[in-house]
Amino acid sequence: MCVSIHDVAPANWSDCLRLLRAVREVADIPLTWLVVPHFHGSEVRAPACDEMLAAVLGEGHELALHGYTHLDTPPLRASPYARFMRTVYTQGEGEFAALDTAEAGRRLGLGLAWFARRNWPVSGFVAPAWLLGKQAWRAVEASPFDYTTTMSRFHLLPTRRSVFSPSLVYAARNGAGRRLSPPCARLLAAALAPMPLIRLSLHPRDARHPALLRHAQGLIERLLSARTPMTKAAFARRLSGAATSPTSTAPSPHQSPSANVHSRHSSADSRNVPYPPWYSG
Repeated sequence: MCVSIHDVAPANWSDCLRLLRAVREVADIPLTWLVVPHFHGSEVRAPACDEMLAAVLGEGHELALHGYTHLDTPPLRASPYARFMRTVYTQGEGEFAALDTAEAGRRLGLGLAWFARRNWPVSGFVAPAWLLGKQAWRAVEASPFDYTTTMSRFHLLPTRRSVFSPSLVYAARNGAGRRLSPPCARLLAAALAPMPLIRLSLHPRDARHPALLRHAQGLIERLLSARTPMTKAAFARRLSGAATSPTSTAPSPHQSPSANVHSRHSSADSRNVPYPPWYSG
């Protein structure tokens, strides 16, 4: 089980700490913090935020790169569905949804340099809103990252393999989402019981709604009864071992990762990567 906190930045810091406290009230488990170096273009320096992130890193948590600005800036020249995903689903925050390869690579490089200046290790990249266009995919594959995740899969980059693992997530932006997403998350968690990995993605907006926090706490508590909590980087290492060694240890009591690992070049998908439908245009 991998629990992550998204959109980690000074602007969201108080909400991120609320999420951390809520998780720790259940169990002090390792988390993956998805850090945005210049959230919405902000140049504000926050030494206290950096100090806390360095501290949690020392406690066994993971810091991953989550875009560079978390803003979608290219012009909207795509299909109606892609426009919907970029403007409604994400409210213009799917930064890597429509970047060309060169610009995506440049932003990845800036993010890596930002981590390097702080002497922080980084092995994972997660695109904001999990939207990763075809050209941006090429930049990610050419990068030194060990893994990336999309909405539905965990991708091990060096071996070009992936595991089906739809993320459990709350839709806290509106009342309907706050009512419907908790039971949906519970049902999805039950459906994923045979799978090697379950991901729970928490966002700063979730912290502003006590009912969502309580649901997340209950979900984590139930999952911990059958699963081992670990960072995404730790799961990537486990998955890498499972993909190369038939005798490696499975990451959960349910199923070995190799039983549900798919090559990006399998006969079921002859393309370079398994793009979601909105990438087809």
